[in-house]
Amino acid sequence: MTASKAYIAGAFEHPTRKAEGKSLAQLYGEVAKGALEDAGLTHHDVDGFFCDTEAPGLGPLSLVDYLGLNVRHVDNTDTGGSAYLLHVAHAAQAIAAGKCSVALIVLAGRPRTSGQNAEPPVDWNVPDMTFELPYGPLVVNTYGLCASRHMYEYGTTSEQLAWIKVAASHHASHNPNAMLRKIVTVEDVLESPMISDPLHRLDCCVVSDGGGALLVVSEEIARELKRPKVRLIGSGEAVKHQNGGRIDLSHSAATEAGKIAFGEARITPADIKYASIYDSFTITLLMQIEDLGLCQKGKGGAFVADGGLISGQGRLAVNTDGGGLCNNHPNNRGGITKIIEAVRQLRGEAHSAVQVPNCDLALASGMGGWMGSRHGSGVVILERAD
Repeated sequence: MTASKAYIAGAFEHPTRKAEGKSLAQLYGEVAKGALEDAGLTHHDVDGFFCDTEAPGLGPLSLVDYLGLNVRHVDNTDTGGSAYLLHVAHAAQAIAAGKCSVALIVLAGRPRTSGQNAEPPVDWNVPDMTFELPYGPLVVNTYGLCASRHMYEYGTTSEQLAWIKVAASHHASHNPNAMLRKIVTVEDVLESPMISDPLHRLDCCVVSDGGGALLVVSEEIARELKRPKVRLIGSGEAVKHQNGGRIDLSHSAATEAGKIAFGEARITPADIKYASIYDSFTITLLMQIEDLGLCQKGKGGAFVADGGLISGQGRLAVNTDGGGLCNNHPNNRGGITKIIEAVRQLRGEAHSAVQVPNCDLALASGMGGWMGSRHGSGVVILERAD
């Protein structure tokens, strides 16, 4: 496949982490405005619109009206934490098909202020609910099972997982908007309360308000703008579930999504200079690093240990904004911020303390769902195109 002709021209992350006094619709308006201003465009230029099913009202229809847009293509794909990786890919596909030329992708949420981040109400129409509900599953339980299995199969330790949080805290200390800016130690992580063995509280992501927005545009539009050019060169998506009743706790859907993305981009994992990887829990990030081929399967623990993910000090700079573990995680759809930080790195606009030198290739990976049973992966590979 030839390189995509879709570019990310605008990126904006909402600075708030607790949106008291702001409505959800207002947050959507503010992130859309921020991305448009970043690109040098206006709402009159937008002809494609993307959001997820958590958007208020009737999916994209209410927000299109609220934002005053005149669009000819809409999409509200929702695969949880991987949704916004898929949105970027789907926007590029729509642009290639001539359905739109300026696609606005928006996310906003107020789970911290509203307190609506608990487990969703039971829907007995979901086919697996009657089989699983009696055992009391929660999202964190399924990730705890994956961590336990990884430790059993590969000898991974809680100390190694803790290094993922330590790296995130080092990066967040340079981010004035990060929810948790204090640098923590491995001991801090291990001494925090156990949530779902072997995952401690500091192995879990934050719950924040906020959001972000992206603008994906055609090559013709990108040429006219005075912003550094970031091109999408590869994308992949995959769904992993119970296969004949068998649950594989050791691998994620990133195994397949990554293969597709790298194949389209015609590069290898060794070419990646920076990676934004979804980190709802430390084990989420560890398994994706392995499954994406950024390190050998089963060797993720050693790869992340001893500061392996700290920019300028480790083996690969990962989540230089602090990630979901320390920066923000709005509305259980934190994948959009992974793309935003990758764009900053490729533009050379990340904080000077974490900016990767000569960053020309970046990867963003998102994970949505219950990694222990059913989940979806989205992967995009971006390049600096100037």
